[in-house]
Amino acid sequence: MTDQQPAFPPPSVGERSPDLPPPGPGRMEPVSAPAPAAARPAGGFGHGFGLGTGIGLGLGVAILVSSLALGALLIASSLTLVGTAAGSATTRLATIWGDGSQTLRAVPVAGPILADASDGSLLVSGTFGYEVASEIDSLGDDDASGVVLLVNTPGGSIAGSRAISDAIVRYRERTGNPVLVHVSSMSASGGVYATAPADEILADHGAMVGSIGVIFGPFVYYDGVIATSGSLLESGVTTTGGITTEYLTAGEGKDFGNPYRPMTDEERAVYQQGLANEYDAFVSHVAEHRGIAEDAIRDTLGAHLYDSRRAQELGLIDGVMGREDFFRHAAEAAGLDPDDTRVEAVQPPDMWEAWLGVERPFGQSPAVDAREGVRPAVSGAFCGGGQPLAFAGRLPAVCG
Repeated sequence: MTDQQPAFPPPSVGERSPDLPPPGPGRMEPVSAPAPAAARPAGGFGHGFGLGTGIGLGLGVAILVSSLALGALLIASSLTLVGTAAGSATTRLATIWGDGSQTLRAVPVAGPILADASDGSLLVSGTFGYEVASEIDSLGDDDASGVVLLVNTPGGSIAGSRAISDAIVRYRERTGNPVLVHVSSMSASGGVYATAPADEILADHGAMVGSIGVIFGPFVYYDGVIATSGSLLESGVTTTGGITTEYLTAGEGKDFGNPYRPMTDEERAVYQQGLANEYDAFVSHVAEHRGIAEDAIRDTLGAHLYDSRRAQELGLIDGVMGREDFFRHAAEAAGLDPDDTRVEAVQPPDMWEAWLGVERPFGQSPAVDAREGVRPAVSGAFCGGGQPLAFAGRLPAVCG
């Protein structure tokens, strides 16, 4: 064979070969084959569906990764949550002064000092002494070069105040680092008790310091009750002899504090002796750590509050200094360069911590939630007259 082209091209589809006989009876006519379908142009529903599916899967993966990252962040945040109740407090630190590489730890002691949440609720925020002591006890040389207590308190429970004081002693003995105190407005009663062992106590201009004493009460007596009335929010009592309120420095009796009978002389003597014991311990504590004679505390200082200048003359504080100067002085006392020092403190909850249910900084007692038109329920040993207090001022102002 040769590579010559055939003489006649093959018949097209649907044409009859000239060699075939014409159609006739019993012979089938060839049927034309359908033309191949034209290719569908790119795009259309199929392409859009695939593209949408890809985008959807991509978004799903992105959302999953974001959720995992958010979950990790929330778990990391939750690891900083501690307190008397799960998720109630934060220990997150933030700088409150300076921007250096060396640190001091600031610990606020503000408002009435309670031991812990079991002391009850107050109308104002305060300090949990046991938590403050726990924070100080947790500090080592690597955490800070010293502690500064930022004080503005009328005092509070003896247990809470003594807990802070003992923690200061342990910290100084454990680390050898200094503890300095700055009083912004007031350090009364339990505030003096709590801070007495510090290396230095400085007060701001116009601050008040003192009130070394113990108080118990209040106790209310309704003389000649003839009727009781009132509502869920407010009680009412009708008497013939009036109502008296009495604070003690002592007491007695199983139903001691019963407002429908007067206090007996025996009760008064028993509780007065208990208060005398606490007062003796308070006086001895201040005398030991501040170098003031016990007789001078009892006979000269008494339970009075003194302005900062007089408090320094009496030995209750070591000097008068504003907050800025105090921080610089504290850095120098710790052997640091004030220009290379920062002061850190536990801060209020951030957005994530609040979302997780965190309500307060560690060591701080939150104020009771008083909704408008509803008198808050304030109870506990602190406000119920169940324990002697190292407190100055009117308890109704914080207890309702």
